[in-house]
Amino acid sequence: MFKKYWFAMVLLVILLLEIVNIDYISNKVSSFIMKKNDVVILPSNGYNRDYKFEFIKLSEDYTPYSYQDLLDIYYSVLNNGWIDFTFYCPTEYKECINDIKVISKNEELLSHINNFVHPYNSYNTIKTLIGEDGEITIVVNKLYTDEEINQIEDKVNSLYKDLVNPNKKVEDNLKYIHDYIINNTKYDIERNETDNSPYPSNKATGPLFYNMGICSGYTDLYAIFLHKMGIENYKIASKNHVWNAIYLNDKWYHIDLTWDDPVSKDGKDYLLHEYFMVDNNTLKSINAGYEDHLFDSTVYLEFN
Repeated sequence: MFKKYWFAMVLLVILLLEIVNIDYISNKVSSFIMKKNDVVILPSNGYNRDYKFEFIKLSEDYTPYSYQDLLDIYYSVLNNGWIDFTFYCPTEYKECINDIKVISKNEELLSHINNFVHPYNSYNTIKTLIGEDGEITIVVNKLYTDEEINQIEDKVNSLYKDLVNPNKKVEDNLKYIHDYIINNTKYDIERNETDNSPYPSNKATGPLFYNMGICSGYTDLYAIFLHKMGIENYKIASKNHVWNAIYLNDKWYHIDLTWDDPVSKDGKDYLLHEYFMVDNNTLKSINAGYEDHLFDSTVYLEFN
């Protein structure tokens, strides 16, 4: 009788353990599913782009299953103007955490992704926080403050009325804006040489309000006008330089305001159009021997 009772107790304990384990597994699965559902998709801030680039694209599902999916999520977060965003690595994607660590430490890659978004949505710094159970949070510190954006918009809207004539060809309006920025901007040699300057010449506010700029300042300001004109564009970068790329009449062109505003030895101001709407072959021919326009063709695929 005792043996039967003991055997029944053992079976009962085993059954209870199985039930407990099933509940534990069930809870883990439920927790994972709930976390996937916890991904919050906020509206964009109004400066997002719906362009179809070749290197990255807008995410439709913020659950990544590949390295490319992760790149698309980083781009989508920036493009939508979000200051932070949390998503989760699914169990099926075994290398997800490792791939995120690789991407988050690759400053050059992140900088390239940054070039595909509107200047107002570009980052000054970007951090990736990796939590438990595959929870990933991207934190964005933007380059432009809301106050700066309001100031820029007021000034650009005012200038736009004078610089853009709807009765003229698009190319003529593009050249007029190109010329206006150059004629009202001097290259900030001090910032270029020492990375220090009293002017915010690295941003659109530099050429717009202080008449001082370096390549990123020229490029951002021009990109803001391009966006307002509805012209598909992005910033294209080499190791030490950045300029604009635009899509017009079914073709991609380079526009480099910085190199069209050369620093002269005689101190005079010059306005060139050598780098205004040039195709890839032309850029290569006029830049033989220079490294400033050698860009990564695996990123800026539109020029292949």
